[in-house]
Amino acid sequence: MDNRFNKVFSSFDPLNKELSPGSHIIDIFPSHFSFHPYNKHSNVNLKSCICQLNNLTIPSLLNHSYALVVTDASIKNNMAISIAHIHICDKPVVKTLYHVVNITLIEAKLFSIRYGINQATNIPRISKIVVITHFIHTARRIFDSSPHPFQIYSASISNKLRKFFLLSTNNSIEFRKCPSCYNWPLHKMVDRETK
Repeated sequence: MDNRFNKVFSSFDPLNKELSPGSHIIDIFPSHFSFHPYNKHSNVNLKSCICQLNNLTIPSLLNHSYALVVTDASIKNNMAISIAHIHICDKPVVKTLYHVVNITLIEAKLFSIRYGINQATNIPRISKIVVITHFIHTARRIFDSSPHPFQIYSASISNKLRKFFLLSTNNSIEFRKCPSCYNWPLHKMVDRETK
């Protein structure tokens, strides 16, 4: 009998030291990540968000150590589509599109974030990752240390980020909200592909 599927993977082991209190990624690296949500009900906030997103691309145009990860996901006819585009120096370096059936939208969203982070951390000399997405509330689950149904994704992403943060004290990730209604060009392109 083949027992290779019966082993416990370290990222899902409840006794794993990385999952114990005080060892969570939020406890060890609290200054390495940030979230930037916006209130879409205000025109001032809308203009401010678009301006900040545009200003965010300027340093990334000149700096090879910045990676912009633009993600989106949608479900149509019981089929989920997850997309992640990674840009360095305002040029797309990785574009991915996944079609999956019978999963929830939250799983599709977490998968697209997970894939984008995995790809960005594998690019040499990246020190700053900016994830631009309209589901920032889902991205917060990555850093949620309490038990929840999507911990399989959180544990995997946390493990990858832990390794990324350990490479340098300057490495960081930030999550920026960009709803589809903002029509910001990089996110609009990804949003269009999900539909």
